[in-house]
Amino acid sequence: MTTGSNEVQPTTKGADAIDEAIAQGIDFDGTPIPPAKLELYHQVMGLEANRQRSGVSNTMRSRIVRIGAKHIPQDELDQKLVDADFAPLKEKEIAFFYGGK
Repeated sequence: MTTGSNEVQPTTKGADAIDEAIAQGIDFDGTPIPPAKLELYHQVMGLEANRQRSGVSNTMRSRIVRIGAKHIPQDELDQKLVDADFAPLKEKEIAFFYGGK
């Protein structure tokens, strides 16, 4: 039995896709990720894994801002944060993620 048409193609969507590719050591285009890059990535992620957390809400907000800024206009993201009872965007976040526009 051939697996040609039954093979599941790896997805390039979502954070899990990145994690899976890193675990396999293979980029989305099929090329191997250089060992030095993998080693540095794992070293930094190990440091992050041992970092004391400040709280779930703070981390949620940070992720929302960091990722939301890629997809949502500044005014809309700011309003969504306020509506969800998070602090609004800070000036330094606006400058960093939106170029101070």
